[in-house]
Amino acid sequence: MTVKLYGTSGCHLCDDAERLLAHASAALRLDWEYIDIALDHELVERYGTRIPVLIIHNHELNWPFSLLDIQRAANPASLSAQP
Repeated sequence: MTVKLYGTSGCHLCDDAERLLAHASAALRLDWEYIDIALDHELVERYGTRIPVLIIHNHELNWPFSLLDIQRAANPASLSAQP
């Protein structure tokens, strides 16, 4: 599964999100792509005040998100199996 992390250069929160996602990708076997919103006016309009934003299964996770949030979004079926 490939997820997308929207952010921009110089954003320390985006750097934090990138480190968290690198950790999550090893545990959850995720491939991820970093997309710099500064390169696209529409992305700036959409995400400019909310970055970093992580997209998993068309679900947006706004910062702050945790490893558990990423796991839940990556495996939504596992949540319904819990008591």
